[in-house]
Amino acid sequence: MRSEEEANRAIDLYADTVRRIGMVYLKSYADMEDIFQTVFLKYILHDEDFLNETHEKAWLIRVTINACKDFRKSFFRSRTVSIEEAIQQSAPIEPEAKEVLSAVLALPKKYKDVVYLHYYEGYTAVEIGKILGKNVNTVYTLLARAKKQLKDILGGEQFA
Repeated sequence: MRSEEEANRAIDLYADTVRRIGMVYLKSYADMEDIFQTVFLKYILHDEDFLNETHEKAWLIRVTINACKDFRKSFFRSRTVSIEEAIQQSAPIEPEAKEVLSAVLALPKKYKDVVYLHYYEGYTAVEIGKILGKNVNTVYTLLARAKKQLKDILGGEQFA
């Protein structure tokens, strides 16, 4: 097992490389961060010495690529679908509900996330703030703006 000093040195030297490779393969910041942790955990647990920095960098690149490929083939990844796909595959829903859901999905991502978490999953603004790493007042503002946009899209008073 490597020392904390060795791990910190490797992270300082190769963090950008590992992150860039992760983003290229996964196109998701959250998934890339998972791979980043996996790669450096493997580095810490790897007992063999490297011949030089070039060998060390090549090893980290190879481990990163393999971890990304494994992640893309994983059971979790192959069994998840986007919200849009889930809606298309689900049982028929009432036209009004489908219209509202389509309007929610048409919102910008920052609004869609808070609306989904609040109205569909039942989280409070405080909980959403913790989940998304946002200030509670920001969450309230995003919800208010999302409601206004939904009202404009749907042309009704149900979001007043």
